[in-house]
Amino acid sequence: MFWYRRGRPAFKPAFLMGWTCAVLVLLLATLGRPARAEGDAQPPTTSAAGASTSASGTAAPPAFHLEVHAPEPLRDTLLRHLELQQYRGLQDLDRDELDRLLVSAQDNARNLLATQGYFAAEVKISVQEPAASPTAGGPPASDAPVAQHTPWEVLIEVTPGEPVRVSAFQLQLSGDVAHNPELEAVQRSLTETWGLRPGSIFTQAGWDSAKTEALRRLTATRYPTGHLVDSQARIDPDTQQAELSLTLDSGPDFRFGEVLVEGTQHHSAELVRRLAQIPTGSTYTQADLLKAQQRVADSGYFDSVFMSLDTSGDPQAAPVRVQVREAKLHKLVLGVGASTDSGGRLSAEFTQRKLPWLDWKALSKLSLDRDTKTLSSELTSQPDKDNWRWVTSGQLQRQTGSTAPVNSLTLRTGRAKTDEHYDRNFYLQYDHTLTQSSPAESASSVSANYAWTQRNFNNIPFPTRGYGLAVEVGPGLTLGSQRSPFLRSRARVLGFIPFNESAYPSAAQAPRLAWRAEGGAVGARSSVVLPSTQLFLTGGDTTVRGYGYREIGVVQADGSLEPGRYLAVGSLEWQKPIVRNGRATEFESTVFIDAGAVANEASKLRAKVGVGVGARWRSPVGPLEVDLAWGAATRRLRLHLAVGFTF
Repeated sequence: MFWYRRGRPAFKPAFLMGWTCAVLVLLLATLGRPARAEGDAQPPTTSAAGASTSASGTAAPPAFHLEVHAPEPLRDTLLRHLELQQYRGLQDLDRDELDRLLVSAQDNARNLLATQGYFAAEVKISVQEPAASPTAGGPPASDAPVAQHTPWEVLIEVTPGEPVRVSAFQLQLSGDVAHNPELEAVQRSLTETWGLRPGSIFTQAGWDSAKTEALRRLTATRYPTGHLVDSQARIDPDTQQAELSLTLDSGPDFRFGEVLVEGTQHHSAELVRRLAQIPTGSTYTQADLLKAQQRVADSGYFDSVFMSLDTSGDPQAAPVRVQVREAKLHKLVLGVGASTDSGGRLSAEFTQRKLPWLDWKALSKLSLDRDTKTLSSELTSQPDKDNWRWVTSGQLQRQTGSTAPVNSLTLRTGRAKTDEHYDRNFYLQYDHTLTQSSPAESASSVSANYAWTQRNFNNIPFPTRGYGLAVEVGPGLTLGSQRSPFLRSRARVLGFIPFNESAYPSAAQAPRLAWRAEGGAVGARSSVVLPSTQLFLTGGDTTVRGYGYREIGVVQADGSLEPGRYLAVGSLEWQKPIVRNGRATEFESTVFIDAGAVANEASKLRAKVGVGVGARWRSPVGPLEVDLAWGAATRRLRLHLAVGFTF
């Protein structure tokens, strides 16, 4: 690297009489030249753009203008990284000094072009002499600025020639992986994902990135201490070819050992181990460690969680060190929101993370919106060694809107288990509803339920492929004067199917079809009165767009709406990422059709259809969905808003 520094002699007015200094300063001021004493010298300051500012604050022109003639990517590289740029602010730069800088700039430009794969580029630099600015009207006034020179014009012309391309790549693995029966599979995986394939342009950034990615892939599974042993890039500028070789040492094969926990105060270390679910003796993978860390963080007991593998000891029993910071035992959250389904909303949540004598967590919530008022509380035990929890909850609710006002009470107790891909729930439930119709009608029931959910999406909360499936089954018995058995069942499925991914530069640009279906049924004698919480209504932002929330039900003879025993919902949505400058943005456009029906008999299901268009934004809190839908049955246009993805 060439560094240039210009010296400046200092003027020392030693041994002069005081009155002589005063006369000299007055004379210099009269001639329009500023006096400079030792220690008072103020060199021009350089702005971010390279221009100078004089002591008086007026902007001074740069010493030279730089123009680069080269293909756009190379031109941008040179303008950003040429060392010559830092000398533009020198106001007293003369031609000899500029020539010396340009010699260095030529070598600097060739080196920069080589990093982009152009090792035989021709660089030509020319300079146009500046012309002095004439002063008009005779000698300048005493306060007139000194005549300045216009900057030099420096032109750099680049003929890049043919870029160097990768002709061959060789990968060698040493260490424990060399004795692993899966050596060929590991080597094939690293070779197939290598970033600089034969035929691609060799660049320094690409070379560094490819090595880093290969090492990251090796250390992500089984070999956390893997390291780079040797790398060579043999460049032949005559043939414009690059032969690459890389040698990686895997180090030993690691397995998870004991989980060591630090930072707990109110909760036990055993709670952290149960939440982490790291089986001792299993093969180390970075993905498993990150998933364990996420499980502990998502539990709600801790504000921060950090996990690391201790590689200093026995590789076959490497300790996992966990550092946690516990969340406060009590938390109150007040919320204000709005949705197109239920209008404005006020909410309050109080969390108590450790109840006295029980070590259970309690969550109480009050929610008020246009159509629904809810007061609920849920008690959850800490997970056992198999990750099962006891859950007990109660809810009081009043619903108005499309149906007659309904007051309901729901009590539930059971066990639940939540994994990365599966949720399972066993619970007993008591339901009591009071429908304020004319006349008022009440109903009660008790049921034993099983719910099972499977999630196989590629990315949550922004899935682009995969599916989710949920099934609920609950036999029950009505209470009161008329006791009769019933069976309630419900199923949901959601899928994403990408189309023609190979035709796009990246999978993120490919369009996809999102489809969903939902069905439910309650089997019981026609004369049995069931709680409305066991029946079905549909319509709204996440079900059938083009209709209001729970607006699709069974229409009575007097025009009122009631929930029904059978439910059917289906939707097809075409999602197209919006591409700009060859790259997928955070936005998507959609076209969709929804249909849904509710009836008391399966043969009487009649679909109500909604069609529309919408937009999606990948917001920090999940997908933001804005849809405009036309309800064919109501002949109305509705705006629908939804945030987040859950299944």
